Amino acid sequence: MSEAPQGELATGERSTRNRVARSILDHGPSTVADLAQRLGLTQAAVRRHLDTLVTDDVVAPREQRVYGARTRGRPAKVFALTDCGRDAFDQSYDTLAADALRWIAQGAGGGDQGEAAVAAFARARMEAQAKAYRESVEAAAPADRTEALAKALTADGYAATAKSAPGPHSGEQLCQHHCPVAHVAEQFPQLCEAETEVFSRLLGTHVQRLATIAHGDGVCTTFIPRSATQTDTPASASTAGRNPA
Repeated sequence: MSEAPQGELATGERSTRNRVARSILDHGPSTVADLAQRLGLTQAAVRRHLDTLVTDDVVAPREQRVYGARTRGRPAKVFALTDCGRDAFDQSYDTLAADALRWIAQGAGGGDQGEAAVAAFARARMEAQAKAYRESVEAAAPADRTEALAKALTADGYAATAKSAPGPHSGEQLCQHHCPVAHVAEQFPQLCEAETEVFSRLLGTHVQRLATIAHGDGVCTTFIPRSATQTDTPASASTAGRNPA
């Protein structure tokens, strides 16, 4: 059997590297073992592609964040997308959006009035998005509402998952592995705050934002306490928008 042309080999390598980067986007910061299992590659192959992605400033290694009690031993190294890596997907309108929000703030007089105007815009934007989310959440059983919200967010481009929260506190974590407005939210945290408030109302319980991509974390993580009787009663959002650490 003749060897494949160099051009085809190079194309195949780029395709696999794109799969590695996309897997990190969809699932958040990942270990070599995680990526190898998800993509059906050897760990040696994953490391080789990660080396190239690190060199190209698409991903960066970091220490794995641990929520709750730490276990013995050194945390596994994970690889997360850099700002450059996220830009390669779908953040091409960041400058336009940031300029528009700045214009809103200046038009309202700047200062506290400007911040309030941006917050009002952020709430209105999220309320419009929440109409579709509310339909999915209300159709689910109370115990399944976080999962239903995660699926609705994924359909909207946020690559969200729901899982049991580690540690002594009973609850769930809603993880958004991608944020289409992360760069804008870095400048205007009102976007994160409005999103957290909407999650609280949709799930009928207070929620706590533990981490955000806009604040430099690999994943937007929201803690939802588990309640025996979650209702549709609006509740307050705690620590909205920014990682409290």
